[in-house]
Amino acid sequence: MSVDGKTVIVTGASRGIGEACAEVFAAAGANVVLLARSEASIREIAGRIGGRGLAIPCDVSDFGSVNRAIAEAETAFGPVEVLINNAGAVEPVAHLAEADPDAWGKIIDINLMGVFYGMRAVMPGMIARGRGTILTVSSGAAHSPVEGWSHYCVSKAGAAMLTRCADKEARDAGLRIMGLSPGTVATQMQKEIKASGVGPVAKLNWSDHIPPDWPAKALLWMCKEDADEFIGEEISLRDESIRRRVGLIA
Repeated sequence: MSVDGKTVIVTGASRGIGEACAEVFAAAGANVVLLARSEASIREIAGRIGGRGLAIPCDVSDFGSVNRAIAEAETAFGPVEVLINNAGAVEPVAHLAEADPDAWGKIIDINLMGVFYGMRAVMPGMIARGRGTILTVSSGAAHSPVEGWSHYCVSKAGAAMLTRCADKEARDAGLRIMGLSPGTVATQMQKEIKASGVGPVAKLNWSDHIPPDWPAKALLWMCKEDADEFIGEEISLRDESIRRRVGLIA
C-alpha cells in the first residue's frame, strides 16, 4: 500500500529512529502524528514537516494518555492506518543484583506496556475497517541476554511475543503486524549505553552503528506489499538481503 494521505502514528518521535520515521513517512506523503513526552522536541520536528505533521504530547506508559492521543490524531487526520511502536528506553543500565526496582519496572512500562497500549488503542478501529499496519521496533536483545540490560531484554522479548500474538488474533481481520530488529543505531540511546560502560555494546565505536534513517526507511518499506511475506514475523536489518530490498545498499 501507499502511505500517501494515510494517518501514521509514531511513538517515541522526539529523537532517533522516531524522528527519522516522522521525516521519512511525511516525505512519502503520510500525515504523521508524533507522540512523545518531550513536547518541545516533537513540536519542533512537526514544524519542520509542515502541514503533514502533528505533535501530541503523550506518555506511552499511560493508557489514558495513549487513548486520548489516538482520538486527537483521528480527529485531525482521520483513521489511523499505520502504528509504529518505536518508543523505548534502556536507562539505567545496571546489573540485575543492583538494579533499582522502580527504575527497572519503568522500562517494562515503556517498552512493553507502551506497545500493548498502542495496539489496544488502534486495533478495534483497524479490525472494524478490515485494514491497518502495526510495526514494532524490536531488538536483538529480545532474543539474546545482554549484561546490564535485563529490563530491556525482558521488555523487548515481551514486545516481540506480543507482536506475534497480535498477528495471530488479527491477521484474518486484514491487519498487517510485524517487528523490525534494526541492530545498533546511532541515537541518543547508544550514547547512554556508551556512558554506562557496561556490556559489549558499550564498547562499540560510533561508526559501528547504522544511521537512524535506515530503520525508518525499512519501516516505510514494511508498509508495502513487498514485505507481506514477513507478516507476523520479525525482520532483521542486519540481513544484507533485507537491506537490498529496502534500497539501503546496492
